[in-house]
Amino acid sequence: MSELRIRQPAPLPAPTAAGAMGRALAGGLIMAVALGVGNGLGPVLSDAAGASGLAARLIAAALVTVVAVPFVLRLSHPRTVGFGSPGASLRAFLTGVGVTAAAAALVLGAGTAVGLLVWQQLDLVTLVDFLVTNAVVAFLLEALPEETTLRGYTWTSLRRRFGPALAALGTTAVFLLVPGTSTLVTVGIARLAGDEPGHIGIAPEGQHPVDYLILLTVFSLTLIAARAAVGHAPLWAAIGTHLTVLTVNRIMLQGEDRDAGVTVEQTSGDAVLLVPLYLVVVAIAFLVCRRVTRRHTPGEK
Repeated sequence: MSELRIRQPAPLPAPTAAGAMGRALAGGLIMAVALGVGNGLGPVLSDAAGASGLAARLIAAALVTVVAVPFVLRLSHPRTVGFGSPGASLRAFLTGVGVTAAAAALVLGAGTAVGLLVWQQLDLVTLVDFLVTNAVVAFLLEALPEETTLRGYTWTSLRRRFGPALAALGTTAVFLLVPGTSTLVTVGIARLAGDEPGHIGIAPEGQHPVDYLILLTVFSLTLIAARAAVGHAPLWAAIGTHLTVLTVNRIMLQGEDRDAGVTVEQTSGDAVLLVPLYLVVVAIAFLVCRRVTRRHTPGEK
């Protein structure tokens, strides 16, 4: 981390369109390779170390962060991609967590009130254990590396050349390419290691590709809204939002399978729409926050 304090951002000329798009795609490629390495090499290293359960998940997650984050920070200064001082980072992170948790509670609470969701078998000890372990793994596997590469490096590369609106669309397009590309890397590593190749596709097994890409689009735009709403260390707002969304969704959609300490029954197929709905509420809240704070805080526009 000492290197992050020594290097200082230097003023750069506006990039060419081709250069900006190339760097944007590079951000997506870095994330895809990192995710593929984590998913492909992680199990191999876990087997070699005799690790299982949480330890095995942590090995895979740590690989993703170790591959992605240092790579980006060699290409761009931490403050350029959206990091900041410890105090500003903590405030931005808590803003992301707080706004997202409040919006999710509002929407899912309304869904519960009208009978779309039924919460059962609450075990507080198991729930707390899930919240802690899930937070650590999700932070290393997805929230930190994805935000650093995509809403950090990709978004800033596009924004300097094309402005915020086109940068948001471009970043989202790159984001949609990452899952499928990462499966190619995972399969390649598995074959080199002599393991059975896994699933190749743009969506996880069992999920409809179109539905998955639509949800990713809404998710990406929400994360960009979170980043744009905060003046200092803005990437941490996106990281906090990302981590909270993963936690809420895993409890709501996969609580029993993930031993989350609570089971959520969806009484109607429409209940799944509560996820994009609360993401939209989060995005709106951040847009309102941006309009209020931009008058008082210089920096991102």
